[in-house]
Amino acid sequence: MLSYSTQKGFYTAYGIIMSIGIFTATIRILHFPEYSGWMQAGIFFFSILFITFFWESLRGINRWLNVRLPFSKNLTLRMVVQLGLGLLFGLLIRSIIYLFIEPNVPIHIDTMFRTATWIIYALLPAGINLGFFTAFFIERWKSSLVEAERLEKEKAQIQFDNLKNQLNPHFLFNSLASLNSLILEDQPLATKFLQHLSKVYRYVLQYKERNTVPLKTELDFIRNYIFLLETRFRDALKIAIMITEADQERLIPPVTLQLLIENAIKHNVVDVNRPLQIDVLVSGNYLVVSNNIQLRTQVESSNRQGLDNLKSFFAYLTSQPVLIEKTNDRFSVKVPLL
Repeated sequence: MLSYSTQKGFYTAYGIIMSIGIFTATIRILHFPEYSGWMQAGIFFFSILFITFFWESLRGINRWLNVRLPFSKNLTLRMVVQLGLGLLFGLLIRSIIYLFIEPNVPIHIDTMFRTATWIIYALLPAGINLGFFTAFFIERWKSSLVEAERLEKEKAQIQFDNLKNQLNPHFLFNSLASLNSLILEDQPLATKFLQHLSKVYRYVLQYKERNTVPLKTELDFIRNYIFLLETRFRDALKIAIMITEADQERLIPPVTLQLLIENAIKHNVVDVNRPLQIDVLVSGNYLVVSNNIQLRTQVESSNRQGLDNLKSFFAYLTSQPVLIEKTNDRFSVKVPLL
């Protein structure tokens, strides 16, 4: 059996061959009504075999040119050469029929019918080759879409990794500064602070290569992170986690909660007289991180792209979008649970 790259391609070719066969059979029936039904059926059967041979010969030329003169080398030249070879092949087949088959046909073939068949054999290869060209361009278009999506996904992954890596320099500097003060003021608390700090970085190192973790695992990490923040800011920062056990089996990209909490702290005043309240909860299919708005006049080390990068990364994990909601007094980010 003739081999095709896909089953769909085989059925497409078979459908085209049958359509051409039925079309030519209709012409014969109208032009040669003197043929008996059995003769018409026999001619139709052999015409299907002939059209299959014609189709496969042109497909063979197409495959040969894919090796000798690929589209990527010179698109225009390739198309011109293939159309030219198809034209020569069609005229060659028509010449063989004219010289060796038509003289043995027991009926008269008028000039108009003979001229029409010459035109058909000249144009049919062009139509078939245009089908091959169309299939190539569609396949290349699909490949370009897949490649573009892959590159965008890699870009989003890199952006998200860069966001996670921001935990290292800025957070570490602030944590070490706090630890230095605690060593002088409260050594037991300094020891506890250092233990939580090590757990935070252990989590980052352990899960930085993974796209998702259970929400329960993320919450275990964030509680260590919150301890460090509350030790540093004391009564100026209040973080409440309101998530049931049932919701903790859902998945989330690692360090997402840390990024959202850090984003709230980075852009808002954290002061004992104006405490920043951050609430973490689940609403439907979303994890919500919400805070009261008390914006800083100046934000250090912010490229204003953190949430955009997070949204880009989530776009490749789920069709549900990251939602950002803002009222007069509250700012909320909702990330879909996976």
